[in-house]
Amino acid sequence: QVQLVESGGDLVQPGGSLRLSCAASGRRFSINTMGWYRQAPGKQREMVATITRGGLTNYADSVKGRFTISRDNAKNTASLQMNSLKPEDTAVYYCTANGTTFTPYVRSFNSWGQGTQVTVSS
Repeated sequence: QVQLVESGGDLVQPGGSLRLSCAASGRRFSINTMGWYRQAPGKQREMVATITRGGLTNYADSVKGRFTISRDNAKNTASLQMNSLKPEDTAVYYCTANGTTFTPYVRSFNSWGQGTQVTVSS
């Protein structure tokens, strides 16, 4: 099993910036795609950004030009740089990763972190 731990959530004023981080851990695994999703109160969870192992990125229209996703394949980490934050960005942000584990046998995985709270308010 692959575990994901997010960090970096905080309270920030509109127009501010935050950087979220996600670290994956486990035994013998390879990650294909990592991503960030978010869920605001009373709303469905939505995709924010994803990045493949090769570096191809995809963003929700609502965050294009403001958020940047990156990853370090050697360290099995991903980050989400969030600039020009708006109150509507307030949500719990979840890191996700999928790929293959090799112990005790080869199988695919799709893991989610516990989430980190981002609040944008003055």
